[in-house]
Amino acid sequence: MLGMQVKWTGAEATALREALGLTQIRFANRAGIAKSTVTKWRHLGDAIILGDKCAGILDTMLARATPEQRARFAAEVASQLAEHSTESVVVQWVPGIWTGEPTSVADGLIREDLLLDRRQVGRALLGLVVGTHLLEPLERWLSSSEEIPSRITAVGVGLQEALELENSARIFREWDDQFGGGLRRKAVIGQLSEVNEMLRDSHPPEIKRRLTRTKALLAETAATMSWDSGRQSKAQQYYALAVRAAKEADDPALCANALAGMARQLLALDHYGLDARRESVERERATDALELIRIAQDHFGNRLTATVRAMLHTREAWAYGKLGRPSAFRRACDRAHEALTSSDPSTDPYWINYFDAAELVGTVGGRLLEMARREPVFAAAAAEQIGQAIELRRPNRRRSAALDQLGMLEARLIGGEVEEACRIGETAIEAVGKTASDRVQKKLIKVYRATEQFVQVGRVAELRGRMKPLLIATA
Repeated sequence: MLGMQVKWTGAEATALREALGLTQIRFANRAGIAKSTVTKWRHLGDAIILGDKCAGILDTMLARATPEQRARFAAEVASQLAEHSTESVVVQWVPGIWTGEPTSVADGLIREDLLLDRRQVGRALLGLVVGTHLLEPLERWLSSSEEIPSRITAVGVGLQEALELENSARIFREWDDQFGGGLRRKAVIGQLSEVNEMLRDSHPPEIKRRLTRTKALLAETAATMSWDSGRQSKAQQYYALAVRAAKEADDPALCANALAGMARQLLALDHYGLDARRESVERERATDALELIRIAQDHFGNRLTATVRAMLHTREAWAYGKLGRPSAFRRACDRAHEALTSSDPSTDPYWINYFDAAELVGTVGGRLLEMARREPVFAAAAAEQIGQAIELRRPNRRRSAALDQLGMLEARLIGGEVEEACRIGETAIEAVGKTASDRVQKKLIKVYRATEQFVQVGRVAELRGRMKPLLIATA
């Protein structure tokens, strides 16, 4: 949620003025400052940091803004951050994330995360590693044969405690799958810290493997929750930690799943306002994501269950869709369906249970919807796939249900079925109210904007009125 700014720059002050729809004179009058000051903020942009008094005034103006105005402000700030991160900053992995001692790497990440001021979350887009800096160190590390010796001593935990820790990781994961939103993120990080501390001790090989696997599961859940809370950089680092721990635990499926999560994050990342750069940025992200999936398939493909392979194929299809390759997209979708049809749930690890027929068609439908935004001819196919997902979706998957309903609403709008979209909107609003997911909120903002062109239609105006209270501006 976008709250008080930690600091205000001239660029952010200008973004707020534009979001409020005010001229420089009207903005200055409302804020009780000189018009020349507002002009100076616009000219200096990020080069000027506002003093505490002005920052307090702008905090108050932002707090009193409507949800739609806050959404516009959030989008513009995110645009500035994204443009800065993609064009001005070359970001690399933090030192040692692939080469440092495992428990020290985890300890550093956890400590830094817990000290992060919650009001700085709006800037969490900065710091994502992409391109060569993402792929080369990762692939080099995966290809290494580093072995961490085990010592058998009496120090450490027993099997029963290791099993209890595994169960806690499972409970946290199930919570995230059902609700989303990162509501228990700090609890997961606290549990991760505890398991990481235990791994400083010596354990018999089987106990150490179990603890390391639990560490990987908790790190991946922390990644998902961080992403779902808008902490993009932290999410990517937790995914990397999960990859490391899963490999150390000799769990290829979990390692591949963490790589797929990293790819999914890149594919789902919004690039607000980058009109000139949006297409090229999304292509770069999609190319990176496709390479991550290929790395997972090359390194672990013959050691994965059919369900895990099906999930990887949907991520592959997603990347092809982003790259504007519909034929390759369809081939990857066909491979996903074939793999899932041949799957044997009794051989699957529990954490892949979320990937069922509903998840497959919902993922495919979501990708078709992205394609429909560029080429409306795909809208009917998107609606068909999302409709199947809605029918098949398990009732406790609240985040997924909300995304399904919002996706169907948007697909009907693109297809020109305005009345049907409004009918679906009633269910969508109810579903959105049941989750605090940042992904759902971003999707809601996107759908809300899509309704603007139909605002003269009475039912659409009414639907927008019901959406407004649910809009949470995120940066």
